Amino acid sequence: MSRADEQDARDRTLAPSPRRDRWSTIERDLRRSVGPLIAGIDEVGRGPLAGPVVACAVIMPPEERVIRGVDDSKQLSADARARLAAKIRARALAIGVGAASVREIDRLNIFHAAVLAMRRALGRLTIRPDHVILDGRAIRSLGTPHTAVVAGDACCYSIACASIIAKVTRDRVMRALAVRYPGYRWERNVGYSTAAHFAGIAERRVTPHHRHSFLPVRQLGLPFDAVGVDDEIALNVTGEALCLTSDHMLTDNPPPSSSPLASEL
Repeated sequence: MSRADEQDARDRTLAPSPRRDRWSTIERDLRRSVGPLIAGIDEVGRGPLAGPVVACAVIMPPEERVIRGVDDSKQLSADARARLAAKIRARALAIGVGAASVREIDRLNIFHAAVLAMRRALGRLTIRPDHVILDGRAIRSLGTPHTAVVAGDACCYSIACASIIAKVTRDRVMRALAVRYPGYRWERNVGYSTAAHFAGIAERRVTPHHRHSFLPVRQLGLPFDAVGVDDEIALNVTGEALCLTSDHMLTDNPPPSSSPLASEL
């Protein structure tokens, strides 16, 4: 790919055209033009009041048939997502999962934290992709040539696979946290705004895993400076293994003063 073509691919945002097949031809066309290894990437957890934002990058085999039932994770039941996630992990050429913690969300804002999670997911792929496709709009700070597809998780197979893995991973984190912090119904609402969640905040006040930048000031029961590093959540995913670790154990970028992301805020 020439330098000019690379810049064009970096900033390109596509809208899927009406299709006869289940999946758009975008991935097929990219394989012909830039190479067979296409990494689909998606993130989940932009909107919740609590918990990390999680991203996944997936490279699926270019010559194999698609897994039946794969769809945008939001359109699937929890059982269907779990079943499909196992099939995706078994068949994928490479999977990378990254996350940004609550502290990073509050410090950077949710957009830049989501980009950070995507960059970490891409960095954990064991195979270098020929190109990256993602759901939504092009992201200048992603740092790699990519094609953005509006509603990509509904029309691009690789992005849909990534959305399923990301959603299943984040839900597992929130269920684990629900055991440590009962009363907020995270095992059911996974941190989103529900009546039960707000009732838990009213009764028990906020936890270190609540996003202070997402909550009305009058509801904050814990000063930001009081959030301990040991209580921060992040993800360390290797295959099926998932651990809850401290922010510092996951964060691979320098402090805000020298972070390349911080300079873009």
